[in-house]
Amino acid sequence: MNRVEYPRPQFVRSEWMNLNGKWQFEWDDKNEGWKDKYANQQKLAREINVPFVYQSKLSGIEEQAIHEYVWYKKEVELENHKDMVTLLHFGAVDYHCKVYVNGQFVGEHEGGHTSFSFDISDRLVEGKQTITLFVHDPFEDETIPRGKQFWQEESRGIWYTNSTGIWQTVWLEQVKNEHIEKVKFTSDFDNGMIWLDLLVSGATNLKEKNWFLEYTISYKDVVIAEDRIKLTSHTSKRAVDLIQNKIFRSNFHDAGFAWTPENPNLFDVKLVLMNDSGDVLDTVKSYFGYRKIHTESRMVFLNNKPYYQKLVLDQGYWPDGLLTAPTASDLSKDIELAKEMGFNGCRKHQKTEDPLFMYYADKLGFLVWGECASAPVFTEKAATRLMKEWMEIVDRDYNHPSIVTWVPLNESWGVPNIHSDKRQQQFSKTMYHLLHAIDGTRLVISNDGWEATTTDICAIHNYNHGRLEEKTKYEYFKETLSSVENLISHAHGKWQVYANGYAYQGEPILLTEFGGIGFKVDDQVGWGYTSVQSEEEYIEDYRRIMDAIFQSNGLWGYCYTQLTDVEQEINGLLTYKRKPKCKLSIIKEINNQYLPDRLQLES
Repeated sequence: MNRVEYPRPQFVRSEWMNLNGKWQFEWDDKNEGWKDKYANQQKLAREINVPFVYQSKLSGIEEQAIHEYVWYKKEVELENHKDMVTLLHFGAVDYHCKVYVNGQFVGEHEGGHTSFSFDISDRLVEGKQTITLFVHDPFEDETIPRGKQFWQEESRGIWYTNSTGIWQTVWLEQVKNEHIEKVKFTSDFDNGMIWLDLLVSGATNLKEKNWFLEYTISYKDVVIAEDRIKLTSHTSKRAVDLIQNKIFRSNFHDAGFAWTPENPNLFDVKLVLMNDSGDVLDTVKSYFGYRKIHTESRMVFLNNKPYYQKLVLDQGYWPDGLLTAPTASDLSKDIELAKEMGFNGCRKHQKTEDPLFMYYADKLGFLVWGECASAPVFTEKAATRLMKEWMEIVDRDYNHPSIVTWVPLNESWGVPNIHSDKRQQQFSKTMYHLLHAIDGTRLVISNDGWEATTTDICAIHNYNHGRLEEKTKYEYFKETLSSVENLISHAHGKWQVYANGYAYQGEPILLTEFGGIGFKVDDQVGWGYTSVQSEEEYIEDYRRIMDAIFQSNGLWGYCYTQLTDVEQEINGLLTYKRKPKCKLSIIKEINNQYLPDRLQLES
């Protein structure tokens, strides 16, 4: 099975080369591959199916033993065009890799969840090219953002099988030296504008040239705006009036232009770079969604209207591919199943997802809370690594309208003493302000679960709802959710809602983890936060827990745990293989039975 789809749907060129499939492979437990000249022409003994990690079934290896050092190698037929720039792209490689082309070092990247690329033009030879990767994935280094990846051979509890090496698509493209490097779209929703930030790459002094960049913005195949920019520098910024002085400006957003989960409207964009002779140097296709997210009056607003979020926790694991979806359609299928159950979004938990997932969320209409894998400890190195990874995440995913919230910290992972430790509190605040500084279009949660500092949403976790027969425990759970005062005054386990020195400032309150009903429907052995024995009990328990959510006068949304079973966790609404545990229409009926009073007043 190969992943053959174009891997960067927000920035598409027609010419590219997919390098997924069979690669030579070898683990190097003693880190002696350098002596054997693996980086040069020596053939590796094993074979692996990229982009699946060696721990997965789809890799063709399925080995769970710990191998911290691994090598990859592939021969590629590629012409060495002297007038072109050849870019080698990696979707994600876990964790630290060094890249060689024809035995020559071209670059390295640290960080297991974000995309990167290298210009390999000056390393090419005539005929076949040999690409080699050396990967180091230190299993016991606690300063690495590892999320749910376990540091032992067999997963257990809330910890899952490790992923080492390439786990997203590898690909090549050849472009002119002067080409479009990046485009950013920023909605100015209140003024009917979209801002385009453009970056053109190349050594040419554009002030001395008569070069142009043309853009065309279309909505449902109708051209909305087009223009031709004379380039005087490598960066350009343009504001485009999408409303264009229409008479009924106030009705523009209601006429179907804005992006929402119910109406995921997208604008198509075509960018063309031309030189002073009128020759086309580069063509890129992209898209954007026109939307705004903000908070006020204890509510979240989408496009200036109150919007109640009904989210589901999604950890993005598959039985045969682990972190890597077997096919692109598996990514869209998870969204379709969640929507079929009445959810309007998800929190991507402890994982930075494949860009194709966000593309389908953009296209199908599905809110996404973006999260990053956490490190388990707080050190200067761990803090630096997390900040670097987050800056790369925002840079890669900025244009996706579906992403409405960033979640830099979860349940005090990586900041275990945040309740009273001033340094850890400052780090939480730093992450909050850093993300707002580089992305002013989204909400940021300082610490999802408890012990919040400065935050846009008060995000609370509470699994204390008990079993069906535990009425006293359930009534206490119901009481703690009943009002704003009860939500913020009750500790959940040993954790306070806010860290010492911080207090509720009127943020919207969402219950962002709860539920986790364990229900075994096949031969899988595992656990849940509570457990039931039949489909009837499962529905009854789900309805009972959701009733407690819906009776609350303090909550403005929720995130149910969780979409699917994952390895030994059997608390999903779907099994690990995506089999529903009950009729999805029943879950949808329960999820849709409630409309908050504040929304009813707006309706």
